[in-house]
Amino acid sequence: MEHVWAETALTPDGWQKNVLVTVDEGRIASVTPDAAPQGTQVGCLLPAPANAHSHAFQRAMAGLTERRGPDPSDSFWTWRQLMFRFLDRITPEQVQAIAGFVQMEMLEAGYATNVEFHYLHHQPGGVPYAQLSELSDRIAAAADLSGIGLTLLPVFYQTGGLDGRALTSGQQRFGNDAERFARLAEGARARIAAGPADWGFGIAPHSLRAAPAGALAEVIGLAPEGPIHMHLAEQKAEVEEVLAATGKRPVEWVLDHLSPDRRWHFIHCTQMEPHETEGLARSGATAVLCPLTEASLGDGIFDGVRFLNAGGRIAIGSDSNIRISLAEELRQLDTSQRLRDHSRAALATPDHSTGRRLFDAVSAGGAAAAGRQTGALSPGLWADMMTLDTSHPDLEGMQGDTILDSYIFAGDDCMVRDVWSAGRHMVREGRHIHRHAIEAAYRAAVKDLRAAT
Repeated sequence: MEHVWAETALTPDGWQKNVLVTVDEGRIASVTPDAAPQGTQVGCLLPAPANAHSHAFQRAMAGLTERRGPDPSDSFWTWRQLMFRFLDRITPEQVQAIAGFVQMEMLEAGYATNVEFHYLHHQPGGVPYAQLSELSDRIAAAADLSGIGLTLLPVFYQTGGLDGRALTSGQQRFGNDAERFARLAEGARARIAAGPADWGFGIAPHSLRAAPAGALAEVIGLAPEGPIHMHLAEQKAEVEEVLAATGKRPVEWVLDHLSPDRRWHFIHCTQMEPHETEGLARSGATAVLCPLTEASLGDGIFDGVRFLNAGGRIAIGSDSNIRISLAEELRQLDTSQRLRDHSRAALATPDHSTGRRLFDAVSAGGAAAAGRQTGALSPGLWADMMTLDTSHPDLEGMQGDTILDSYIFAGDDCMVRDVWSAGRHMVREGRHIHRHAIEAAYRAAVKDLRAAT
């Protein structure tokens, strides 16, 4: 049993003082306000959200795509070509080392859980490994060391477009038909079942472009109780392709044919019309947003004001992992709304400040996207917790929701001091307890990859 005492803590009943949280076997056993100090003593205690969307291997590409090629219309599609060249070389050992570094950075940023949208499955050229789930197993092995909570989402990727065209050389490491994918997913599920009790499993049809409609029902059935994730309405070219092939825009098609509910989690959704935004919000599905990557790739701006005001759920992720920062993702989400609408405090409500509304939303939405019993400092949930250093100058004298506003809009990751994932105290005084070993393995992996790219 572990005790964590906080001067102030955000609980389901709001902000409370002198809060004692007791952790037993990875779960929160009790939350007691107005308690005497004991155990680990901290300034501000918060639930630690899930990072709801990550492609771990792309972390090694950060900084390599900021030059414009001969095509003046450089875009997501030209960025993707570098990713494909990267994939011609990356090895299982490098995948594990990079994933471990990503998970460590997530924990140091305040995330307790990695929801890994894992579509890198095979050897260069598309030849399967002897163990079909080899690279899924590598993600799990990285989490064994990093101590992060893990929800693994093997990704089904079969075609290069809605016309059923074959995968290009860069995509062949992703590809499976439904039968082989079912075997791969079973292997990945077994590896997750062998891990810590808090680990979870779900399924991810990659997108309408890559997952044929006829195979969707079979693939979705592979995780009858787990979350379902899919990229949706990210790029203008994607919208045009789906519209040409089906007569419907992507969100329209999904609402008409998949009847999404609270098990569904759609990534990006930056290309939606108002009626699609409101319809998706009413469905109960989560919009998983990755504002730093969406800005980097020029995807567009998610209509957060309309979606949240229609009762929609959101989660936050780091996607390409070009920068892993919980505070910056939330800041980018809100400031993009302000720039688009010429407004301020776009996502605040009469009851809650911007920071509080965002933090509450992504805590609850991230728990749903991870399929994880978390998202609040509440008895029975996993002890996913983070602390902020209230001695930081930008938090001096701050109380209540203003703590979150200052953290998100004036601060950064240096305010994060401690992080627990299912009771595992992996970040202490702002640093992961295994940083030295994880960083050394990452440096070796990316040195070889970058020299050859």
